[in-house]
Amino acid sequence: MESIMRFTTLISAVNLAQHLADDDWIVLDCRHDLAAPAAGRDAYDQGHIPGAQFANLDRDLSSAKVGRDGVFRGRHPLPERAAFIATLRRWGISDSTQVVAYDAHGGVYAARLWWMLRWVGHEAVAVLDGGLPAWQAQHFGLSTSEAEAAPGNLSERPPLAHTVDVGTVLANLSSQTRTVLDARAPDRFRGENETLDPVGGHIPGAKNRFFKDNLQTDGRFKPGHTLHEEFSPLVSDPAKAISQCGSGVTACHNLLALEIAGLHGAALYPGSWSEWCADPARPVATGQ
Repeated sequence: MESIMRFTTLISAVNLAQHLADDDWIVLDCRHDLAAPAAGRDAYDQGHIPGAQFANLDRDLSSAKVGRDGVFRGRHPLPERAAFIATLRRWGISDSTQVVAYDAHGGVYAARLWWMLRWVGHEAVAVLDGGLPAWQAQHFGLSTSEAEAAPGNLSERPPLAHTVDVGTVLANLSSQTRTVLDARAPDRFRGENETLDPVGGHIPGAKNRFFKDNLQTDGRFKPGHTLHEEFSPLVSDPAKAISQCGSGVTACHNLLALEIAGLHGAALYPGSWSEWCADPARPVATGQ
């Protein structure tokens, strides 16, 4: 019996085009703009990869910022696993589905969806390398038709990706047994030019790995061996690494890069800096 190739990290525009009509493939458009939340949907309506459905960061890939206990959980908290699985089924995703996520921003929002699918145990998910610009560079067409799919029956399975909570990160301040990687731009890491969160700075002891450093000039990911060389001095043991950013989105870009590099096992801190800095009792570091 012929084995079925599964894409679990990246997929090229050419490979996606070859499978676009396959019944067991689902494509999701993850375009977003933090400063203009409606911009992603507007861009989707103006033209998207044929058959792609729209995945909204705020509605589909996040939950309420304030939990039932009244505590602020960050700007983009994860939804409940059951609620997210229901969303995936609505998009037509089943256990055998190959999912492809894309955006037009170097994969930053698509990587969040990639990580979340792994979080609910689905391995066959890949990010379109280079995103929509790579698709258009191959002169592949776009569609303005609203895409729909028959409901899927995705099972809830053991996670392939893991999280840590704020208590774990706080305890790590004294033990320093885990490496915390901050995916934000260097100036925000230093506490400068902060426009998204009320406090500037970073978690004490964190190391800065700007997510855009994972990309080549054409917007595609660097080769795995290059990423391995760049991450290895920062992460001695990926199984003890924690990825964070401002709100748990760009941190997933670093997690995807680590996976491409063959450095497996890092966890996501979903609340990230937005949750951390909301409590003035938590320490803040500035500078490099």
